[in-house]
Amino acid sequence: MGSLRVASLFTGCGGMDMGIAGGFTFLGKHYRKNPVNFVFANDFEKTACEIFSANFDHSILCGDIKKVNTSEIPDHDILLGGFPCQSFSIVAQNPPRLGYNSETGKLFFEMVRILKGKKPMCFVAENVKGILSADKGRTFRLILDEFNKAGYSVDYRLLNSADFGVPQRRERVFIIGFRKDLGITPTFPKNTLKEQTPLRTVLMPHGAVDKKYYFSQKAVLGMLRAKEKMNKGRAQDEDLPCATVTAHLAKYSLNSVDPVLPVGRKYRRFTPREVARIQSFPDSFKLVNSENRQYRALGNAVPPVLMWHVSKNIVDLLLKIKKGRGKIIEPMVVH
Repeated sequence: MGSLRVASLFTGCGGMDMGIAGGFTFLGKHYRKNPVNFVFANDFEKTACEIFSANFDHSILCGDIKKVNTSEIPDHDILLGGFPCQSFSIVAQNPPRLGYNSETGKLFFEMVRILKGKKPMCFVAENVKGILSADKGRTFRLILDEFNKAGYSVDYRLLNSADFGVPQRRERVFIIGFRKDLGITPTFPKNTLKEQTPLRTVLMPHGAVDKKYYFSQKAVLGMLRAKEKMNKGRAQDEDLPCATVTAHLAKYSLNSVDPVLPVGRKYRRFTPREVARIQSFPDSFKLVNSENRQYRALGNAVPPVLMWHVSKNIVDLLLKIKKGRGKIIEPMVVH
């Protein structure tokens, strides 16, 4: 049946890539391998690229996507992109110019540029929940409109990773678009999970965790004096999925918004390996560079298990189309 060619933008350490590729095991469940072939990956963050390179066979171009000509990107069937969120407020502030007056504002439009130039069969974009409400929803409508004008039938869903077997409550918006001439309506995975995965399933034994991950007694007392209810808000219940882990984990503080773990009368932060597990990366996923940089890359990642659920039906559908036509489906030219 062949395979589907995939290009990945804003790749980070590879959560979306791992998810669509499949072929990994997490918490004893195997996620089937999908017949995909990666032809391009790109990210600006050197550390994320190094973690990616330690875990994937396909190469990643580490640099500014704005400097990559569309012709330099190989033809592909699926484009992935968890585009950065800095452009949302910029887009909203100046709709006529759609953010082109800002360097960060250009990043979303790089994805649109490549869609227009390469015309893949499908794209999958991911972003934070806040994208829906930015500037009273006007920003998101502009984003959907740009995808539509690029030639794609588009739909979106707000998905919670905890509904798909990830031990983390992480709400993210997924946007799926199929090239209009294919006549396909985007669909999204449904929550069929009977029971959510608790945090305790991915924690290391507390006794095996190095003392450096524990907060000092002075910090704990200071937190309790300043915010009596803090330990009920950010402290995690091991019997429930974890709160969202973020790129700020490297700056863990008892007074921050990041989740912490109570151990008796003590509090500790998660180890990088625990964060990787919370994000549903298998233990075979290699963590390189400093721990601070690992936290940042992992906190920015898309959970592979969630991405696997989002992409499996897309892969099956596009493979059937390719098999039925007996060739790569190129865009219909309208004269």
